[in-house]
Amino acid sequence: MNSELLKAVAVTAELCGRVLSPEAAAVFVDDLSGYPEAHVVGALRRCRKEVRGVLTVQDVVSRLDDGRPTAAEAWASLTFNERDSTVWTDEAAQAFGIVADIHENGDRVGARLAFIAAYDRLVAEARDQRCPVNWTPSLGSDPAGREAALAQAARLGRIGKEQLALASPDVPASPHVLQLIAHATQRAA
Repeated sequence: MNSELLKAVAVTAELCGRVLSPEAAAVFVDDLSGYPEAHVVGALRRCRKEVRGVLTVQDVVSRLDDGRPTAAEAWASLTFNERDSTVWTDEAAQAFGIVADIHENGDRVGARLAFIAAYDRLVAEARDQRCPVNWTPSLGSDPAGREAALAQAARLGRIGKEQLALASPDVPASPHVLQLIAHATQRAA
């Protein structure tokens, strides 16, 4: 067990008003095992700034920066017509499937609220199961829109060549998108 992580949990808990016994701190850290340590440290930093009251494992897990956008960011990236393209997480795609009919029937506020609730639940489940974020292109009919969505996702390091080929085998990526993917891959290495 990482003693630095143990110390970070104990200090964060104390700053939030809870003193953990060494045994409780060890169980707390064990509950966080399986998550990348850098993500846990970042989440603990956020907890020290945001949590008011007793620190819980869920406080830490809900603040992990695992590459998933917030519910509001995910909502803003959705497309509601066949023309537009996006690159979204599995959780955003699933939540969209739940609310698409609501939105199509004209209840945009209800759709947004339902999306946020479903998305937050799906993200919490994925994090609890320690599933890494998975980005997938959803390509619309507008070629320029596809190019823009893929270029942005490549620039942000969300898609790679293999994923692009699997998602759209009959739509060749432009040299610009392939160059962005190569650059993002080099940065990640």
